[in-house]
Amino acid sequence: MTDQASILRKKIEQLNLNRKSQSNHKTLAIISGKGGVGKSNFSLNFALTLQKRGYRTLLIDMDIGMGNIDILMGTQSRFTIVDFFRNEIGFEHIITKGYGGLDYIAGGSGLSDFVDIEDGKLESFFQHFHAMLSQYDYILLDMGAGISTDSLKFILSVDDCIVITTPEPTSITDAYAAMKFIHTRNAILPLYLVVNRTITKKDGVETLQKLRQVVKQFLHRDLINLGYIPDDSNVAQAVRSQIPFVFFNEKSEAAKALSEIADRYGKQQFTESYPDNRHSFVSKLKRFLFER
Repeated sequence: MTDQASILRKKIEQLNLNRKSQSNHKTLAIISGKGGVGKSNFSLNFALTLQKRGYRTLLIDMDIGMGNIDILMGTQSRFTIVDFFRNEIGFEHIITKGYGGLDYIAGGSGLSDFVDIEDGKLESFFQHFHAMLSQYDYILLDMGAGISTDSLKFILSVDDCIVITTPEPTSITDAYAAMKFIHTRNAILPLYLVVNRTITKKDGVETLQKLRQVVKQFLHRDLINLGYIPDDSNVAQAVRSQIPFVFFNEKSEAAKALSEIADRYGKQQFTESYPDNRHSFVSKLKRFLFER
């Protein structure tokens, strides 16, 4: 096993040497400290908004076994990421077209532990993922609620991490706990914050400021505030209709707020600065996955 892992590490490292000439892509993990804050709905509509802006975007549902991207779009994927590992279905087949031409990979079910997959299949995963990177500007990973041992490996490997919270005290506390947990393992991973379901503008502003101050005081780092999304009845109606809310009513307050967030992120209109953390997803992920 040790010899196989060593050989595989060398192969993947060689793959990474060729990545410098590829497109200026970014990988993002979208997380929440707790469930029920609208994370997957944000992930889907954020991806669609980036796609509408002309960015080549891929959304991967990483909530294995409990993914709901298909449900939010009213679609049903023929294959999922589980099929890649369990049934050797190629990436070109597990990528599905959704609303607005968005490429996405459904979460599926029946796969609970990436580290238990044999080395040969992991090598195939890295090769396919590596080849896929040049096709997209953004690859978004919609992680499951909370942080598990396996999901942490993916979170620590991305270029940016977007944390979704709401103004509720429990949600704020859980969001901070998640950021602290990540920070202790990667102090330079950029952390972005979005406050969802705000009742008033004051709600959003105060929550953003509160979390930013706490992170600055106790973690001694900057938190990039992406913005807030108001509690909008159009969102609930869109979910019931299984239509992404940016298509259900593009003039709704939620859709307009998300549009501003996507513009800020896409144009990187921030005063905070972070070290360049890009072009390292595969190398970082394989390191975490091959830790024995």
